[in-house]
Amino acid sequence: MQQETFDRRQLSRVRRELLREQRALNARRFFRNRQAVFGALVVLVMLLLAVLAPVLAPADPLAQSVANRFAKPGEAGYLLGADKLGRDLLSRILYGARVSMTVGLSVGLSSMVFGMIMGLYACYYPTLDKILMRICDGLSAIPSTLLAIALMAVLGSSIYNVITALSIVYIPRMARVSRAAALTVKEQTYIEALRSQGASSFRIIWGHIAPNILSSVVVQASYNFANSIITEAALSFLGVGVPAPQPSWGNILSEGREVITTAWWMIVYPGAATALAVMGTNIFGDGLRDILDPHSN
Repeated sequence: MQQETFDRRQLSRVRRELLREQRALNARRFFRNRQAVFGALVVLVMLLLAVLAPVLAPADPLAQSVANRFAKPGEAGYLLGADKLGRDLLSRILYGARVSMTVGLSVGLSSMVFGMIMGLYACYYPTLDKILMRICDGLSAIPSTLLAIALMAVLGSSIYNVITALSIVYIPRMARVSRAAALTVKEQTYIEALRSQGASSFRIIWGHIAPNILSSVVVQASYNFANSIITEAALSFLGVGVPAPQPSWGNILSEGREVITTAWWMIVYPGAATALAVMGTNIFGDGLRDILDPHSN
């Protein structure tokens, strides 16, 4: 009995050392990967701008000054110009970053959690697999933006409903990625050995399959983060996303399309912010894929 206890402690210590070495290896890979570092810096800057928007914004994003409507960048104290109601564009873009980052993080995390749960249990239980995957197939057959518009028409315009709608849109994608990765792990010999030893389904799913698919899930979550940012902007641009006057990159662009020839800053700056956020997140996701799965190339 004492020998068995000693062997378990020794095995536990070896596992901890292996995990520590794996984390250190992943950290070295990350800092050597310029693509991943650049993407992470862009995402970090966007998150900081969103969090510090109340401090960094030079004015109230809802404060109007009709006398300064369509002020050009640099005029009357407007660094990036003003909109049709004289509202400071820089302040509105900073507060719009809060909306985009909130939606991106919320949708990325919710799709990761629920999609992973669906994928794991669908992989392990064939009957559940048939039900869940047919639901995912049906939702995936509808273009994401069209499905999001339909859901927003039912739920109504608000940031919470945008998060709910986009989570429903992107959970099926995560479920399929999780299921595909879990099926590969499920067929490994050590999983069969665990079953033969009487290990419970819960232990096999969450103790052995889930940790081995986490890298694929995290990478897909980063892509869902980027896709939800641009989809939220599209919804707000069409008037079914975040309701005005709350600033969002999408509704700022929608206001700017009417005056694109005379107030170019209404399109250029929010469009650049959206493009930079999506590009940075996608680059970060590609870098994560290369780090966590070196054999993917």
